[in-house]
Amino acid sequence: MATSKKTKKSVSNGIVTIQSTFNNTIISITDQNGEVLVQGSPPVVGFKGSRRSTAFAATKAAQDAAEKAIKKYGIREVKVIVSGPGAGRNAAVKGLDSAGLKITTLVDKTPIPHNGCRPRKSPRK
Repeated sequence: MATSKKTKKSVSNGIVTIQSTFNNTIISITDQNGEVLVQGSPPVVGFKGSRRSTAFAATKAAQDAAEKAIKKYGIREVKVIVSGPGAGRNAAVKGLDSAGLKITTLVDKTPIPHNGCRPRKSPRK
């Protein structure tokens, strides 16, 4: 039985979605159709436990995902969509930039309630 040979997909520009929570940061790099090409997160790079939520971990995860996307698919320009309240938001964007991706647009899609559900209690300081 012959298996189909996977062709190397060449994508010039893509979309990076950064989902940042208080505990983790997930980076997904997709093509224009929304098909996921590369994913990255701090546990993939080696951060475990509470260190996942740091800005440094988000930077390293974004750099790792960007390098994979450049190497495997030849992506150069990206549109960045950021959502969530976590510490890794801006750090992940800086990591993408330092890895060599050109950021064309930056969109914040964090959901903001118009007086909907009562929010959870804020952490103690």
